[in-house]
Amino acid sequence: MSAAADFYSQTRSARRVLVIDPGALGDAVHLVPALWALRANYPSAELHLVSSPVGAEIHHLTGCLDRQWVLEQARERRSLVAQLRVLLALRRLRFDVSINFGDQDRNVIHAGIVRARHRLGCRAQRWHFWSRWCIRDWFNRRDPKLPEYEQRRQLLAAGGMNLESSPRWDLHVPETARRQAVTLVPEGAIHFSICASSPLKEWPLENWIAFAKRLLALHPQLQIVATGSRHSREEAQLRSLVAAVASNNLKPLNGLSIAELAAVLQRCQLHVGADSGVLHLAAALGRPTISLFRDYHDASAWMPMGAKHRVFSVPCVCVNRREPPCATANRAACLARLEVEPVATAVGELLQSPAPGVPRPQ
Repeated sequence: MSAAADFYSQTRSARRVLVIDPGALGDAVHLVPALWALRANYPSAELHLVSSPVGAEIHHLTGCLDRQWVLEQARERRSLVAQLRVLLALRRLRFDVSINFGDQDRNVIHAGIVRARHRLGCRAQRWHFWSRWCIRDWFNRRDPKLPEYEQRRQLLAAGGMNLESSPRWDLHVPETARRQAVTLVPEGAIHFSICASSPLKEWPLENWIAFAKRLLALHPQLQIVATGSRHSREEAQLRSLVAAVASNNLKPLNGLSIAELAAVLQRCQLHVGADSGVLHLAAALGRPTISLFRDYHDASAWMPMGAKHRVFSVPCVCVNRREPPCATANRAACLARLEVEPVATAVGELLQSPAPGVPRPQ
């Protein structure tokens, strides 16, 4: 790895800075503090970001960028011609600095195509003979137990940049989304996010059904809102949950934009959900969370930390296996063994001691 601790001293007068990070929802949320740190260290530079479509929605809420360049990540919608068009347009802008917070092959190649004068990268797992050609200055990823957002900030510190003592989030939800949320969600509701990027990361539906029934038995006045995307599987999961619980206190919401989802989360006193991007958005907005994780090698980096967050983590034999035993059934056997009662108890404890600024039920 290059001894690039003087990276910032060489680039502090940069006119254009590019971050290449077209990740999923959780990745986009964890990138936010690093973007604010870059804005503080390059106050006069144009700050650009290569993002995914969902990442673009997150970063519209920050207001710290001058421009976003959206690259589709879904294989069925991705076009090589469209991506090359974006990358060549970036190359013509002659960036002074580009930064990669990971070592994903495609993003590293993008840095090589854009050819900023100074390029900084973070090596986690992957390395190829051409990696040095694409990015000259590399650092090994810091302590993998640090929160993901802090690992990204520490890459900037390793390059000589100054960091604020605490990460900055500052997600500004549009007023139109806030007004809509008032009509959709009673203040002080509990938010359920029952789906994740894979069924193997989800508490099985029967557990969610039993959990919702138990919560409503313990807290009859409680209002629950469960959200999901317009993906057919998620819509089916929500329909099944609502039908089985059969309570007017449970409301499903499908297909919200990220701004609308953020506004809904702000009206809720607590988020309960799977290991998913929605969890990270809720934590970034300051909501207390209860999350359900499989225990994999770097899971701790993605777990919300602090007194207002509770994490239930279970051992899993499927993670990091090419053919996970649970894949055939499309059901996480490890999470299925996580019982309802301790999760319901954690909800009760957080309802008794909400974090400052968290709404209470009316």
